[in-house]
Amino acid sequence: MTPLTLPAADNSSTFTPPGLESLHLPAILPWGADEGFTKQMLLVLLSVFFIAWFFIAASRKQQLVPGKLQFLGEQLYGFVRNSIGKDVIGGRDFMAFVPLLFALFFFLLLNNIYGAIPLFQLPTMSHVGGAYFLAGLVYVIWIGVGLKRFGIRYLKLAVVPSGVPWFIMPIVVPIEIISNFIVRPMTHSLRLFATMLAGHLVVALAGSGIAFLIAQENVLVKGISVLVLVFAIAMYMLEALIMVLQAYVFTLLTAIYIQGAVAADAH
Repeated sequence: MTPLTLPAADNSSTFTPPGLESLHLPAILPWGADEGFTKQMLLVLLSVFFIAWFFIAASRKQQLVPGKLQFLGEQLYGFVRNSIGKDVIGGRDFMAFVPLLFALFFFLLLNNIYGAIPLFQLPTMSHVGGAYFLAGLVYVIWIGVGLKRFGIRYLKLAVVPSGVPWFIMPIVVPIEIISNFIVRPMTHSLRLFATMLAGHLVVALAGSGIAFLIAQENVLVKGISVLVLVFAIAMYMLEALIMVLQAYVFTLLTAIYIQGAVAADAH
């Protein structure tokens, strides 16, 4: 698709709004025509380092009366453990899955919030590969949990709801198969990817629009840039909120899927 071009201030060149290439930057260390070590990869590795460093530092000096860092670490851990793991999966089975939920939430939180941090300014989940990988990992885990607990019978429990009349089953079962095994992993990944990409692209477009308007000779047009700036700040704050919410939603859905697999015979 040809990018939209607008006349620049001096009418000698064109203004090209930001596109996907503005988010998916060239490889830092290329090793092929379209491959290499990218900024997304670097940020993912840094996120693992930052998360590990923080929680190791928070738990290093464990005290009965916690210091500020230990208190913050305990509160963050407790939020995932209790508000997501225990409340969703249930008090009997949740502890086995707390490490997964904990790692998912903070990994996504930091990789999303990169987009609101100056210099980093790139949510790594705006690249669909990361979202696909995490959703695929969760997909394998919750199916594996169901198979481990119920054996091959789990496949029947997952698609044959209890209490449904037999004559409706030919309609319900295909819907359940498509919903649970096809639509669920697709929406799990695309929800995360689409919100990260769209939000960051809107902010990038607003920033480029401000630069374009300021470069114009017309004073009125320059003044409009102030309104665009207000809009950009509002979108920036909204995007930051969505970054946190999407980390929570992805982890919450993971807990819901696992709970469904653990208690499949109760459905």
